[in-house]
Amino acid sequence: MQKPASRRFGASLFWQVLAITLCGGSLLLGAETVDAAWGLDPVLRKAEKRYGRSGPAKDRLHAWRDLLDSGRRMTEHEQLHAINRQINRQVRFTDDSALWQRRDYWATPLETLAKGAGDCEDFALAKYFSLLQLGVAQEKLRITYAQALELNQAHMVVTYYETPDSEPLVLDNLVDDILPASRRNDLALRYAFDADGLYRVKGAALKRVGSTAELPVWQGLLARMEREGFVL
Repeated sequence: MQKPASRRFGASLFWQVLAITLCGGSLLLGAETVDAAWGLDPVLRKAEKRYGRSGPAKDRLHAWRDLLDSGRRMTEHEQLHAINRQINRQVRFTDDSALWQRRDYWATPLETLAKGAGDCEDFALAKYFSLLQLGVAQEKLRITYAQALELNQAHMVVTYYETPDSEPLVLDNLVDDILPASRRNDLALRYAFDADGLYRVKGAALKRVGSTAELPVWQGLLARMEREGFVL
């Protein structure tokens, strides 16, 4: 189902990625791998001190914990649909300037779910780390920059590659259905990254062009997640 197209997306990181890939020669390779095998109980205890022991924030965080517990018994495709559906339902789109009073801010999954709000980057990051926690292999997942063609704006989604040669499936906050990239005529996939590298998207193929060590906002996100109790 297509959601309203009046939503706006922060574009600065899209252009930052583009600038990095065009600089040439200065990219570092071999960033550390992120391991999302963290336990939620210590994280939630810290969250309760920060956000309170009752109310909508606690309800959303506990629903997330319950999904991650039950999701381990699902097939991988069931996990994709369950995470995509719940994050889309629990988070409302809100621009960073209104939510964080900053031009561009990547929220941790904890911050996004506690607020119940975020922009496209926050939807994608919450889905990415949730799927890693459920045991989806890191090499199957990418956080992907796209151009939302009808809006002529930068956008961010999660892409899932069942095999290295598979056409990616797109997990998006604009469209609830998880569709192959070729059926998303409203999106043009441009760049992708994971914990290991930065890639240019060409069709269904990924060409490595750099490292996430060159993305300070990603490094800042990981540091804040560690302070929240996530073990990365």
